[in-house]
Formats: sequence, structure tokens, C-alpha cells
Amino acid sequence: MKTTARLHPPTRRRATALSSLALACALGLGMAASPSMAASQPQPAASETKPILTIYHLEGRRSERVVWLCEELGLPYTLEYKRGDLRGSMAQIRALNPLMPVAPTVLYGDQVIVESGAILEMLLARHGDGRLRPAVDSPDFPYYLQWMHYSEGSFAARVIGDYRVEMIRRSTSPSPLVDAEDTIRFAEDYLSRHPYFGGAEFSAADIMMLFPLNVATSTRIADISQFPHLAAWREKIEQRPAYQRMLAVARPDGVIGSLPPLPGR
Repeated sequence: MKTTARLHPPTRRRATALSSLALACALGLGMAASPSMAASQPQPAASETKPILTIYHLEGRRSERVVWLCEELGLPYTLEYKRGDLRGSMAQIRALNPLMPVAPTVLYGDQVIVESGAILEMLLARHGDGRLRPAVDSPDFPYYLQWMHYSEGSFAARVIGDYRVEMIRRSTSPSPLVDAEDTIRFAEDYLSRHPYFGGAEFSAADIMMLFPLNVATSTRIADISQFPHLAAWREKIEQRPAYQRMLAVARPDGVIGSLPPLPGR
């Protein structure tokens, strides 16, 4: 089923994905699997008669960023995934993009594009009309770009790296060789002086930064109570109507196949 009108989420199905599959999806690895089901999205803008964007999605993964941005912008899109079935959703992605089956993969017109940060920047450049990013001559613009790239280049990379190390070592205290908490402290310090990662206003940098923070806290790499500015920021942005609309269509059953938290933390 494929549509661009707003839908109530489809009938609830039981999630069956295993932790190993969840880890593979979080790390961007492809898995083979089954057919398709589509959920989808907002009312078309007056200037566009049909979506030019199809988002291939895994529940609770980085593809949520693209859905959230589209909800913020009111940009029409079609959302493709098989509800409650990470393998089935990954099969759709692999069929479209066999050499790099990752979420998000988007079909933009006739172009297949990956990398959530690049997708967000492309959509903002072509459809943002100046929204959700500071002006280039603003003093906030360098910070905005920094956090757009930091979210994956430093934050997510170290969180996932630490998680893999700790799952192998099975220790109850962090290794001196890993340092994900340093990346979190850096973000906490910035938010002690700025309301958002884009500076004065909410921006796509905030959309990018939420995913690695959620992974860090759900896996017990970090304790959010030790970072009050990050905790307050997360609560604030998760109350945004566009974020809530994203959850309703892209994560109707919560995070499917979550990574197991580190033992003993």
C-alpha cells in the first residue's frame, strides 16, 4: 500500500526483530528479506501536486530524521517500510540500492540518495526557503554546520564504537580507550550557553543530534541525568508537533529491535 495522504497507523503487529539484526541496522549493515508495506505522509503543498520524495525507512533508525524534517517543512513524501519487520524493510532498501542498503535511502525524483545529513541539507537547499537553518552570514551558521556533521562524525561514531567494545569486554566500567562520554560533555557544554544546536533557533542540527543521544542513553553508554542541559533540550524538541507526527507514522510501535543495553551499567 502506498499513499501520500495522512493515515492512521496500520493495524498493530508484533515486532519480531532480533538484537543482532538491530545492531546491524544501527551500524548501517544490510540484511536480506521480504516484501513491502508503506506508511506515509502529509498533505501536499499547494505548489506541488505529488511527492518527489520516497523515504525507505527502518523503525527507530536514522531515516526518522528525514521524515521529521519533511513534517517540519510540510514537504510531501511517501514513506516505505514494512511495519514491525526490520528484515522486510531492509529487503525493500536492498532491492532499490543493493550496493549500499542503509536507512535512510531516498528516491528523489529518479535519483537514489543515502546519508541522512546530506539528504537533510539537500532538502533544505531546494525546499527549505530559509527555514530550519541559520542564514549563512549569521554567527550561528558555523555552529549549525558543526553540529550537523558532529552528530555522525564524532557523536554517533563514538557511541557505536564504545557500545561494540563494551559488548565484547562485558565490563561494568568504561574502558579508558573509548570516549563517547567526552562527545556528550562537549554537547552539554554548548547547550549550557545556547538553546539549540543551531544557536538561537531550532534547526536541522537538532534533528541530527537527537538520534545519537537516544542511542547513547538507551544502551546505557551515558546517563542522561548527568547532563541536565541535554535532557531539557531533548524534552523540549520532542514536544514539537512535527516530531509527534513523525512518531505516529514512522514509529507507531516504538523502536523495533532495540539494541540491548550494556549489562551491569
